Amino acid sequence: MVEHHDVIVVGAGVAGLTAARLLSREGRRVVVLEARDRVGGRVWTDRRDGRATDLGASWIHGTADSPVAAAATAFGMRMHEFTVGGYQPDGRPIAYFGPDGVRLPDAAARRFVDDIHTVDSLLPEVIAASEAEASYADVCENVVASLGWDGARSERVREYLRHRSEEQYGVASEDLAAHGLDDDVIDGDEVVFPDGYDRLPEGLAAGLDIRLEHVVSHVRWGSDGVVVTVDGTEMSSRCVILTVPVGVLRSADLVIEPPLPEPVAGALGRLEMNAFEKVFLRFRTRFWDEDVYVVRQQGPEGAWWHSWYDLTSLHGEPTLLTFAAGPAAVATRGWKQSKIVESVLAQLRRLYGDRVEEPVEVHTTDWQGDPFARGSYAYMTVGSTTADHDDLATPIGGVLHIAGEATWTDDPATVTAAMASGHRAAVNVLQHDIPIAQAWAGLS
Repeated sequence: MVEHHDVIVVGAGVAGLTAARLLSREGRRVVVLEARDRVGGRVWTDRRDGRATDLGASWIHGTADSPVAAAATAFGMRMHEFTVGGYQPDGRPIAYFGPDGVRLPDAAARRFVDDIHTVDSLLPEVIAASEAEASYADVCENVVASLGWDGARSERVREYLRHRSEEQYGVASEDLAAHGLDDDVIDGDEVVFPDGYDRLPEGLAAGLDIRLEHVVSHVRWGSDGVVVTVDGTEMSSRCVILTVPVGVLRSADLVIEPPLPEPVAGALGRLEMNAFEKVFLRFRTRFWDEDVYVVRQQGPEGAWWHSWYDLTSLHGEPTLLTFAAGPAAVATRGWKQSKIVESVLAQLRRLYGDRVEEPVEVHTTDWQGDPFARGSYAYMTVGSTTADHDDLATPIGGVLHIAGEATWTDDPATVTAAMASGHRAAVNVLQHDIPIAQAWAGLS
């Protein structure tokens, strides 16, 4: 006998849990099917060494009017201010090192930061006027070239803009749409979670019917509802909400029948998963600059490892976080952890010499190799438009809904986007509004 529900939610990440929570509040019979052996999706906290290390999402990029911040507060999650996650050039103390490996004097660092602000003030107009096939590299080059700066000055700014594309979206700037960073605006402080981000999905999951290690391979939709195939068994529902990442939606491992129509199919074809991995290094002693949030290296040596984030204040132990982002993540994929650490330490030794010691603990990620993610988050390929995010969430036949970080235009690639998209999917199913706060009301 086929098991039937009002709504089937595929994926127990923040988007799926938010949608399921809201629908359950409205009396719908909801089941959440999750391929992993845990909830959270790309919110994943590792506690194997007794500490909370967020291998997936880490930051709330701006707490002002943030539903994620409101939910975290309701769940009693400790928040720690760390406002540099948006690859800001300043605003918090940053130690800049020049191409020669020597720290820039304050005046030189200020001149460099002023150059970044000059470019940023001109970029929006150039991006707005850009052709559909323009890349982020194209528009950045148009601005930098127009300023007539000398070669070294221009190159420092160019490399910063390349690194911004890589760290923000895990992709080379020539492969990112010109509008790919339109959402790069932060309202309020950024925060991280000393006790782990996974407290958020765990809170949202409380009391829901969640089936772990249930891999959905087939979704058949029509005017009479939806049938999903899970490990050879069929389940039916009035409608389904798919919250799997773009990488899974684009793969052959999930068959949707009939195929996705326009504008959904076109939008999906123009969004891709990125290459973005984390490298956490914990040391016995703190050998780097005091009282800074970030250490940044300019010049060719910083092509891969250019920014180290000081997480010491989270747990009181000397800890640096760096990213293999974009080309670096692609090039180092498949490397042994020891080789990655050796490569990172070689650059740190350019800056700090013999003071650099071997780390006592290392965490590295492999989201590119995760079959249930196939990357960290989605980015806009050249030719994409910002409308592609919302178009991907267009309800299909009144029975099929897609949600997740890639489906939210205002703030894609974030937990905020995932939560907001889950709320929207629930509203579309219900056909009436429900406050997003109902997802965490009474769950603290």
